[in-house]
Amino acid sequence: MKHVAAYLLLVLGGNESPSAADVSKALSSVGVEADDERLNKLISDMEGKDLNELLESGKDMLAKFGGGGGGGGGGGGGGGGGAEAEEEEKEEEEEEEAGDAPVVDMFGAGDGGDY
Repeated sequence: MKHVAAYLLLVLGGNESPSAADVSKALSSVGVEADDERLNKLISDMEGKDLNELLESGKDMLAKFGGGGGGGGGGGGGGGGGAEAEEEEKEEEEEEEAGDAPVVDMFGAGDGGDY
């Protein structure tokens, strides 16, 4: 897969027919070692073929498999969930306000002390 991904990236980058050396260089630039046997097979399989045509024929082949599963079930009704969220937000705001008071009193500013 890594060889195919690097090959595709090189094609997207403008190299219409990447060589094995090009793919190896791309892989090594990100610290990945190429498997020469698999890479040479990929290059020989791709030789003389148009990538866009291959992708199109592959897409047609995949279409024959169908769309997969029936998808997930619908979500449950959400009625009334918004009120709880609002209450939580109000509680958080009150906690923040209450949390600020001791900091002010710590230095005597809140009770009209000597400072």
